[in-house]
Amino acid sequence: MYREEIKVLDCTVRDGGLINNYHFTDDFVKAVYRATCDSGIDIMEIGKKLCVSEEYTREKYGKWNFCDEDDIKSIVDSYECEKPPMLAVMYDVDRVDVSALLPAEQSVVGMVRTACYVADIDKGLDLVKRSKDLGYQTTINIMACSAAIETELIETLQQIDKADEVDYLYLVDSFGAFYSEQITSYLQLYKKHAPSKALGFHAHNNQQLAFSNTQQVIIDGVNLLDATINGIGRGAGNCNLELLLNFLKNPKFDVRPIYKAIQESLVPLRQEIEWGFNDIYGISGHLNQHPRDAMKHRANPEIRDNCYDFLLDATND
Repeated sequence: MYREEIKVLDCTVRDGGLINNYHFTDDFVKAVYRATCDSGIDIMEIGKKLCVSEEYTREKYGKWNFCDEDDIKSIVDSYECEKPPMLAVMYDVDRVDVSALLPAEQSVVGMVRTACYVADIDKGLDLVKRSKDLGYQTTINIMACSAAIETELIETLQQIDKADEVDYLYLVDSFGAFYSEQITSYLQLYKKHAPSKALGFHAHNNQQLAFSNTQQVIIDGVNLLDATINGIGRGAGNCNLELLLNFLKNPKFDVRPIYKAIQESLVPLRQEIEWGFNDIYGISGHLNQHPRDAMKHRANPEIRDNCYDFLLDATND
């Protein structure tokens, strides 16, 4: 499907980093940056922007959880790109220090994405405002909306609609629980109660629907789409970037550098860490549950493939 106004955001490093506490090598991050440059990707999310503390240390959580300016510059400076993607970082509510964020004109980052739950919308919008005041493009990503009480979600959307600082409002399928008809229904809700906002979509692949649900949001008019190389991401992963580029048929995109990165960087990484669909994640998605229990189950080599036992435990809770 060709629509010129569609933009693609690669979150390979940020969402993929949830698997290994952001302990990607510089060579891996450089390979992803090079692939996004050469393939014409619009935006690359290079990691999170947490504040270092006794609990959150660079040694334990990896430098791409913190995205210091010098670290990002070392990636950008490693490859000359005629039309580089805009770089983005993500904020988690209560884990950031906005005072450490440079004004956008002094940074290689151009977008700050704020992730928050419905209950934390006031804090989330405060972070968005402070990011916008520094000159960044902004998004607000409402997590776990599939588990939110509808009246509270509506109030949140109405609050976002009044916030001029929000450039994009994201529908996020945090648990990979949505089917296509639910995607359309939620988007109708978002459009009704936040009509002034451009929309984005972030999918998870717990039920092997990340790609098809991304197709559905395109049909429903969403123009900012998240994806990751080879679908890497927390648990079952995300929408595959290479599949999405093939589907869009936009001549500005060239999928070949993405497949090169898969062959040279993602295939070897699969020998070290796991991502992608399996029946354990399929159960958690079907039950609209956070994948933390599924991930814990998969991490235990003695029971990792015991899907029947996992189903019984999950439905008896």
